[in-house]
Amino acid sequence: MATSKLTDTESFIEAQFPVSKVSKESYNERKSGNDQTLPSIGKWWGRKPLVMIRAALIGLLMPPSDDPKRDREIFLKIMTMDEDGLWKRMREADGNIRYKDAFELLTEEERERFFNLDEVKGGKAIHHCIDASGRDEKKEMKREIQRLAFSRLSYDEKLSYADRPEQIDGPPEAAWEEINDYLDTDAESLSELVQELGNRQLGHSPRLGDAFCGGGNVPFEAARLGFNTFGSDLNPVGALLTWASLNVVGGGKKVAERVRTAQQKVFAAVDKQITEWGIEKNDKGWRADAYLYCVETECPECGVDVPMAPSWAIGKGTNTIALLELDEVNDRFDIRIEEGVSKADLEAADEAGTVRGDRLHCPACDRATPLTMIRGDQRVENETSYGLRKWTKEDIVPRPEDTFQERLYCVRWEESYTDEEGNRQTRSHYQSVTEGDQKREQEVLHLLEERFDEWQEKGYIPSRRIEPGYNTEQPIRERGWTHWHHLFNPRQLLQIGLFAEKQRELLENKVEQVGCLLGLGKLADWNSRLCRWVSASKMENGVQTFSNQALNTLYDYYARPVNQIETVYYYAINHTEISEAEQIIEPEDARAVEYSADFWITDPPYADAINYHELGEYFLAWYEKPLQRLFPEWYTDSKRALAITGDEEDFRRDMVASYRNLAHHMPEDGAQIVMFTHQDASVWADLALIMWAAGLRVTAAWTIATETSSALKKGNYVQGTVLLVLRKRTSDDTAFTDQLKVQVEDEVRDQLDAMRALDEDEEEPSFGDTDYQLAAYAAALRVLTQYGSVEEWDIERELSRSRSNGEQSPIEDIIEEAVQVAADHLIPQGFDSFQWKTLAPEERLYLKGLELESHGEYRTGAYQELARGFGVREYTSLYASSRANKTRFKTASEFGSKQLGDEGFEGSHVRYALFAVHEARQQDDAQAGRLWLRSELPDYWGNRKKLIEILGYLASMESVAEHWEEDAKAARLVAGAVENDHA
Repeated sequence: MATSKLTDTESFIEAQFPVSKVSKESYNERKSGNDQTLPSIGKWWGRKPLVMIRAALIGLLMPPSDDPKRDREIFLKIMTMDEDGLWKRMREADGNIRYKDAFELLTEEERERFFNLDEVKGGKAIHHCIDASGRDEKKEMKREIQRLAFSRLSYDEKLSYADRPEQIDGPPEAAWEEINDYLDTDAESLSELVQELGNRQLGHSPRLGDAFCGGGNVPFEAARLGFNTFGSDLNPVGALLTWASLNVVGGGKKVAERVRTAQQKVFAAVDKQITEWGIEKNDKGWRADAYLYCVETECPECGVDVPMAPSWAIGKGTNTIALLELDEVNDRFDIRIEEGVSKADLEAADEAGTVRGDRLHCPACDRATPLTMIRGDQRVENETSYGLRKWTKEDIVPRPEDTFQERLYCVRWEESYTDEEGNRQTRSHYQSVTEGDQKREQEVLHLLEERFDEWQEKGYIPSRRIEPGYNTEQPIRERGWTHWHHLFNPRQLLQIGLFAEKQRELLENKVEQVGCLLGLGKLADWNSRLCRWVSASKMENGVQTFSNQALNTLYDYYARPVNQIETVYYYAINHTEISEAEQIIEPEDARAVEYSADFWITDPPYADAINYHELGEYFLAWYEKPLQRLFPEWYTDSKRALAITGDEEDFRRDMVASYRNLAHHMPEDGAQIVMFTHQDASVWADLALIMWAAGLRVTAAWTIATETSSALKKGNYVQGTVLLVLRKRTSDDTAFTDQLKVQVEDEVRDQLDAMRALDEDEEEPSFGDTDYQLAAYAAALRVLTQYGSVEEWDIERELSRSRSNGEQSPIEDIIEEAVQVAADHLIPQGFDSFQWKTLAPEERLYLKGLELESHGEYRTGAYQELARGFGVREYTSLYASSRANKTRFKTASEFGSKQLGDEGFEGSHVRYALFAVHEARQQDDAQAGRLWLRSELPDYWGNRKKLIEILGYLASMESVAEHWEEDAKAARLVAGAVENDHA
């Protein structure tokens, strides 16, 4: 290896990063859902993929050499993202490619070698046609067939057969020989490698800190790799989840088994008590399977009490509906449940909701009333006065005089029976609410009232007040709920409170108690007045409170009986073994942290609409008193007043204080990685300003795609997490703006050239189109933040000032210029560089947009980044489609004869070339296109070479997409006609 020791300023992640593969692995992890290692233990928002964190940690420790391609090969081996690593992951996942598919991936020679082709042609199942003489030979042949077929899959296809990197014990044995030889180490595991690299670089075992630890992903992955680990979060819920990730999930198989046994003990005790109370069984002995409730209010127009729901379709698989029948004597509606109705009746019930948009629709008088009017909201002196009565701490159900009442309107029962063959079976029945059901509801309320004060005192059910905030204001405003227990009905409070009581009575071990406490949090998430019922044919079930990042009040909701919360309480513990390294977890403000770490990896609350400090209080209301017993040294207040929020002056000041403190608690050769969601230049500029003021300098930045496909379809942007790598700034030099611009231009070009060199001749490139665009952001910040100051700028003023809409900071200006440099430098492959420089920005945008399409890039955000780079503000007329993940520019035929003119894109050489292609296709004659250009284009002869270049590039789109095929053929013919034209 060329350099065996890390320099003072560089690590692998600062020199390069395999963005594409890490993105694919991150996406693969995110779409694993409940199979992910940590999300199952408790709700936290914005968790980052463990594989991305692992790559960042290894990237910080691994030294670079003067052979970047070999560096990348070794890094991928460590991450098991190379061919041998992926093969090991496939074998350990017991993944097998179907032999029918494997056969298609083999060459003719290989097929002859492995199969009896006569039997294949005869229609025999291919896996029976393997031409081997014995069991051992056949087994070896199967393995070789699988290996060959696997090697010919794309990276994405390989992932569908393989375990994730975190699910195996690291690289295969042979890979360790290469890794150790190259890095001059003697490791046999990832934790040993981390120790060796850490000791060489730092002189001790590496220490990793995360002062915004949230769900615990960063400390967990660091501890798993053998780092000494520190995690803190202002919110105690984040600290609890992090502690549990290390001690419950990271406790290994034995701890997971102990927690499961404890859960079973508690669940059995709760189930026994519920059964003895008789509150979940009807007179036939059937057990409740779902309770459906709705809000009810008086119609101000006719005085009838109206049940409220956006739809009265209950089950679209069972064709179950609720019918409202007017009781004229009592001025209310009876609700009758019918199963197995016709499709027409189901559709009618779906459209018959009494809540439509923001209005109550009364079936009795057929009039609509705004819900704000029903609530009594009023506008007084430019402020809204909300009219609902505020519930008191003692309230459990609405008072008779309240605007909104509540009623049970349907129960789904589960009947157990013996079939004709003597086997026990179950079947479900949706039924109307009976007098017996109403008595059981009253009994539930009575049982809760008997225990209410005691349970609140002991912390079995919440007693905390809801502090007003952006999210927490909603239940106060829309329902009058003022305490967290108001978000749960009596049945839900009785059930979850009973779990809390039994946990306290039956458990003594701390890890078991924490494991079950998290189960309590899961119950609160899946069984509240905010749990929506889903009538979809494949579901007919309820969803959790936090199916999004809000506290949305509902007009109809679902409550789970005990037999429906078993899978919730018994959450999956995807256990793993955490090393014996130091682990410190505590609730603490990042500005007050005193732990010293070699590396800080943080995901601060920035450029994010999630109000962690508010939403976390939902769970803290249930955890508060158990936390006081389990962690007496922790505070149990959410510390909301100290939360870093917003994006203006106070936010910047608090962020600077936090990162200045972390920089102070980091050695000179330490590093930080700040993770944030990429949005636009202003986000980068703000964060750069904050880090700069905190005494840090940017050394690299990489954008990793971390969103699942559902999120991509919603956002349609360049979704991803930016890893901003930082070190302490050691220079106090002052720069001038003109000097910066020249240096940024050079840095951008060098960065892009280095990235291109790495991807040269690679079947699976590390970088995509947007990575090259976003690299300009990093290059600009790298140049800027190395200086102590800029002569013309006042950093303190920039931190404290509020900007008007559209006003840019000086850093944004620098970034935008860097992006334009990148756009000019990134010439489409095969396009003449001289002719490229003569094109107008709109023309470059269009041609680069075609290149995006040729690479399979269809996200609107990618095209927006391009337009920003070329400085083109109006380009929507170029779109053939701007739908999510289907964005592309128009073909020649789609432009047709429209958008031809004298200025801008309409009068450009590219637009003229496109029309010539259209003309040639219309008349089925390439000469028609040539003649049109010759007669209509000014200075045809002076621009002939440029036209040939443009037409040739359009012709290259033939194999890209079906909608380009005929236009591309015509472009090739017109290019030939123009090239052969003579005066």
